[in-house]
Amino acid sequence: MASATVLDERAETVRRFNRFYTRQIGVLHEHLLDSEFSLTEVRILYELAHRKGITASDLCRELGLNAGYVSRVIAGFENKGLLFKTRSTTDARVAQLQLTEKGQAAFRPLNEASRREVGAMLERLAEPAQLQLVDAMAQIQALLGEAETSYVLRDPRPGDMGWIVHRQSVLYAHQYGWNAEFEALVAEIVAKFIREFDPTSERCWIAEKDGKAVGSVFVVREDAETAKLRLLYVEASARGLGIGHRLVDECLRFARLAGYKRMKLWTNSVLVEARRIYERAGFALIEEEPHHSFGKDLIGQIWARDL
Repeated sequence: MASATVLDERAETVRRFNRFYTRQIGVLHEHLLDSEFSLTEVRILYELAHRKGITASDLCRELGLNAGYVSRVIAGFENKGLLFKTRSTTDARVAQLQLTEKGQAAFRPLNEASRREVGAMLERLAEPAQLQLVDAMAQIQALLGEAETSYVLRDPRPGDMGWIVHRQSVLYAHQYGWNAEFEALVAEIVAKFIREFDPTSERCWIAEKDGKAVGSVFVVREDAETAKLRLLYVEASARGLGIGHRLVDECLRFARLAGYKRMKLWTNSVLVEARRIYERAGFALIEEEPHHSFGKDLIGQIWARDL
């Protein structure tokens, strides 16, 4: 265990970094981006804009805010016509919050301005430095979480692509009875990613816990405006830690920074847990069609969302 003196020195390093980063993102301003909203109000608007069925309790828990304060902000937004409440279909006592068109219109320029500011900060760095910065932030977030749920997202290393093909093939064979056709498909996707990789428009993340790979996901280019999310995977032993949601969130964040306007993905109706993650992240089912693949009769689905 570190001595009190060493711990004090490390604490001062953390405090110094906090002051530096606070200046970098400009949160010392009383109002964000010269708007009428405070920083906390913008954080609440962000959650409302990106989450379906969110409640006041969700906001308190996930943003670490006082219930009374959240209640006052919600009431203010409601009075301004920025949001409305609906009753939960599963519990009539629970009010779900949703932005009105006016609320979406109020949030949109704030979101775009914030994205431009962060993008301008990143543009000062070369591509490898950008990736290093993002990965370092991911490690900070993971390390400051609960110890038993700590994990990091990193770039792939030699051998990781083979691991992805192996683990996905094993999972879907054991859980759904899919045959070697699926392994061939995963291998083709991975090989294409390696051969044609463009770091400005494509990305792969490996989720690592306790020194072992436990999940992965890809963003690949479909066209100039559309990104595709592919091969989301989380080991059974690592489920329940939020890794799947985090991987999808990273895909969306990267796609926005890369300039995409839309993200799509292909899945199958039997993959219930994955579909729940996509729906929570704002994706909507836009197309489905029965097909016979991997030795099974399946219903393929295309999900999409704007960025």
